[in-house]
Amino acid sequence: MPNITISMDKDLIESGRRYAKKHNTSLNALIRKLLEQTVSHQSQNWLDQCFDLMDKAAVDSKGVSWKREDLYDT
Repeated sequence: MPNITISMDKDLIESGRRYAKKHNTSLNALIRKLLEQTVSHQSQNWLDQCFDLMDKAAVDSKGVSWKREDLYDT
């Protein structure tokens, strides 16, 4: 696989490393994945990916429900 060199702000790199570590990946893999998702035509299945992520979140509303109109109440 070819290599590239990029320049980034030091703080951004450190933040990226912390994020990658928290998500059990490397900064290199994180950048590769983000670039791939940005330029790939395979990202057309984004809706399926969203639902997969929601399923993995395993949260419980504990019976609380809302209506679409509720989103506009401030």
